[in-house]
Amino acid sequence: MDISVKGSKSYPQTPAVLPKEYGLYAVGKRSIDLVFSLGGLIFLTPLILIVSLLIKLEDPKGSIFFKQVRVGKDGKEFNMYKFRSMVHNAEELLAGLLDQNEVSGAMFKLKNDPRVTKIGRVIRKTSIDELPQLLNVLKGEMSLVGPRPALPREVEAYTVYDRQRLIVIPGCTGLWQVSGRSSVGFKEMVELDLAYIAKRSLFYDLKIMMKTIVVLLGSKDAF
Repeated sequence: MDISVKGSKSYPQTPAVLPKEYGLYAVGKRSIDLVFSLGGLIFLTPLILIVSLLIKLEDPKGSIFFKQVRVGKDGKEFNMYKFRSMVHNAEELLAGLLDQNEVSGAMFKLKNDPRVTKIGRVIRKTSIDELPQLLNVLKGEMSLVGPRPALPREVEAYTVYDRQRLIVIPGCTGLWQVSGRSSVGFKEMVELDLAYIAKRSLFYDLKIMMKTIVVLLGSKDAF
């Protein structure tokens, strides 16, 4: 199987596990995604409006939402949405920070990233910045539970083994996020993602969703 990223080269893949994309699991997973994402957007509308106002007040030059190209299932690119938590020219400043990366492997994380705004630190700490991804879930580009959607530049550095995480729809939360998140390195993240793919079921997805709530209440690793 080849995994192709739009506008980039083809990524060969040799899956260690077969994806469960058929039957009751697929129908049940999509139904849960639709119900929870639509219900969440409606219920959280007041919070979304307040956060939008605070973002705009702190940095009027920037947009409220941040749109970024990510790599999803089978290497297909899509635009992932988040609340903007950084200064409006954050991408331009990234090159000067790459040598300070605090996570090994094909990821970039910097705990005290100077590009993050004041309101950005709050919404990141509580993961509120991720709420707009419910739109991606509604569109079918993401699921509530699944591997973290990678950046194209990260996928460029993937080994054939790493690319196995692209055989399923990426998620808003997953086994990596509830197992240490930013304190877990890239290699460990891949292992957790592949373990999830091999074990996944509706019950397992619901269990991860519940554990995500617990982790957010005591959120210490988000940055």
